[in-house]
Amino acid sequence: MICDLSITLLPENEGNEKIIREKIFESLCQKKIPVKNRKIIPVFVKKSVDARRKTVKLVMRYRVYIDEEPRDEEKVAQYWKKAEGNKKVIIVGSGPAGLYAAFRLLEDGIKPVIIERGSPANVRATDIACLKTKGILNENSNFCYGAGGAGTFSDGKLYTRSNKRGDIYKIYRIFVEFGADRKILTDAHPHIGTDRLPGIIDGMEKKILELGGEIHFNTVFKDFILDENRKKVLGVKVLSVNEDNNTEETREIFGDAVILGTGHSAADVYEIIGRTSPDSLEAKTFAVGVRVEHPRTVIDEIQFHGQKMNWAAEYRLAAQVEERGVYSFCMCPGGFVVPCATKKNQIVVNGMSASGRNSPWSNAAIVVEIRPEDIPEEFMKKAEEAGCKALAGLFWRTWLEELAFKNGKGQFAPAQKMIDFINGRESFALGETSYKPGVVSSRLDLWIPEKIKKCLKEGFLQFDKSMKGFVCEDALMIAMETRTSTPVRIKRSKETFECMGLENLYPCGEGSGYSGGIGSSAMDGEKVAAAIVKKLENNGE
Repeated sequence: MICDLSITLLPENEGNEKIIREKIFESLCQKKIPVKNRKIIPVFVKKSVDARRKTVKLVMRYRVYIDEEPRDEEKVAQYWKKAEGNKKVIIVGSGPAGLYAAFRLLEDGIKPVIIERGSPANVRATDIACLKTKGILNENSNFCYGAGGAGTFSDGKLYTRSNKRGDIYKIYRIFVEFGADRKILTDAHPHIGTDRLPGIIDGMEKKILELGGEIHFNTVFKDFILDENRKKVLGVKVLSVNEDNNTEETREIFGDAVILGTGHSAADVYEIIGRTSPDSLEAKTFAVGVRVEHPRTVIDEIQFHGQKMNWAAEYRLAAQVEERGVYSFCMCPGGFVVPCATKKNQIVVNGMSASGRNSPWSNAAIVVEIRPEDIPEEFMKKAEEAGCKALAGLFWRTWLEELAFKNGKGQFAPAQKMIDFINGRESFALGETSYKPGVVSSRLDLWIPEKIKKCLKEGFLQFDKSMKGFVCEDALMIAMETRTSTPVRIKRSKETFECMGLENLYPCGEGSGYSGGIGSSAMDGEKVAAAIVKKLENNGE
């Protein structure tokens, strides 16, 4: 017999096996399940934190095996095969969607050929260090582009509500196989940490190469190779860049299908699709705003009601202002704010945490919902002139990022104290921040678009009612947070996942507009790869 149950513990009793077993037996008795003279084996499943009341508690979920042996449900065998046949699928982008698509193809021995505009993880680390210390941006190797995608150096949060899209625990188990902490299998909000992810991604890439796949770094997707009717994708045109000797090489790569997993920062990819097949794109709702950073002690004090805990506190906030959502996104407890621009004339910020989540700061994106009808007319006209109306939101997003750059100083981001933003005054002293290269004082309240400013201001005041102390002298706003999701979606079939306007093209991951975050993007990559496998089998190829 198997019984699933939950018990609550005080944090100091998390490792007390005696108390845990007593509570499990008590719960079984409440369920009227006899325990006397029976073999009881509890297996820990998941932990979450309940900080809604004054006393913080842990909610621990167990699967209890009664008079039978536990099943090894964590180990799902991976049947990756050596890719030795003639089938070949091109994958543009080596983020979670691209990597997990590659592993799914290898289950059927299909060769993945990964095209990645950025660098391997170890080279990215050097480029990112240069960006943070000197403010020098490599437009193809940065926080957004390179091995593992944006998640590698931007936190590694795995939590997703999209569990119906696929087997999220399969995604977690593969990460564990390559070195992630096994706690991601049981934590309610699993998190790998940017200090561990580069090594994990490196191991995943080596396995793909070992199994016969290909990975082409520093290789930029430039265009599609189409059939004579310009309706079917036969391959891709790429530009390989060798920075050591400053040379470039244009190549054509053909394949049985093309998976597009380029992420939501690759504006040039949307423009290529808009030029090739404008009807394949549609505008969608997205969000823009700022990063809000507090000293970690402020958030811990609010959320833990003054209790001292061994971990950093999280929060999730949402409000409605003038029929638009204002909400927190990608909350990074004990984390850092990082520069995530992909062009030298932009400033874009994001957040990350190391595995220990032990920095002196906590931050989150606070963003405002933007609908297609909210885009200013001048950007609608620009999109029409480009031949694709769906690009208007993308053009406006780029304008906001360039506006932030104009109000900053190089990669020093414009910033303002939250309390000064609300009261419409200059911040003469910004205090310390985790953001490197650094921040400069700026009147965000004067140049952020009016509707966004109004929604942020009212949202902050509402948040302070549910989290008293959220609005405080130490809360810092850093601009701009623009890439929580993409402003455009690539249309695809619900059944085959194939692009509706371009046969043989399979958009997936965050850049496609159908997922958000590492977990859902990885599941989307697997799902798309499985659809390609099915098509190739049906075609007898």
